Amino acid sequence: MVVVLVVVGLVLLGVVGYLSWLAEKKRQEALAGLAKELGLRFDPGVDGDHDEEYAQFEIFRRGHARVARNTMYGSVTLFGQGCDLVAGDFRYKVTSGSGKNRSTSTYHFSYLIIHLPWRASPLLIRPEGVFDKIKGAFGFDDIDFESAEFSRKFYVKSDDKRFAYDVLHPRMMELLLRSKPPMIDIEGGALCLSGGSRRWGVDNFKRHIKFLGQFCEQWPRHLLKELDK
Repeated sequence: MVVVLVVVGLVLLGVVGYLSWLAEKKRQEALAGLAKELGLRFDPGVDGDHDEEYAQFEIFRRGHARVARNTMYGSVTLFGQGCDLVAGDFRYKVTSGSGKNRSTSTYHFSYLIIHLPWRASPLLIRPEGVFDKIKGAFGFDDIDFESAEFSRKFYVKSDDKRFAYDVLHPRMMELLLRSKPPMIDIEGGALCLSGGSRRWGVDNFKRHIKFLGQFCEQWPRHLLKELDK
């Protein structure tokens, strides 16, 4: 009886492993097709240097065993200039406990990075969460805006408030409220768009790339002139 249970268990593990492999293969094929459609290059392999290359973004410094894969890269036109684009999947692991209670969890998410044509001040824009409201109650406020709805739904942080106000003018706030994007993080001459919690399907990649184009179009001309100096 024990032998039968062991055999059944091994068979089930094999089936689960095969289905997981098949799902990943289909995902790679779908993202390769998307890259071709967008005129980008595609690399399904593992990139172990991604977390160091983009260390300015907190989401790539979590846990250990950090790797990027299914990477799409190339050039897109934003702000009237050619900008390098990198997008794909990222994985990291978190180990907790010790001894017999030691366990490791694996997390996956998708991201979209644009290398900006100039270095802008750091700016973080993300949906406001419960902990943000708690911190606000203790005086750790984010930047507030004239739109009460926007201030209620988005957490905004920047060392340069003038820059934040220039970028987040009324039309930009309307775009963000309408589009409901994941976190937008500008650091170290690059912009990263990612929720940091789940992988995107092809349609979501397309939607986020389209949103990013709209987001960049809304930057005011006077700000772009200052950044181009």
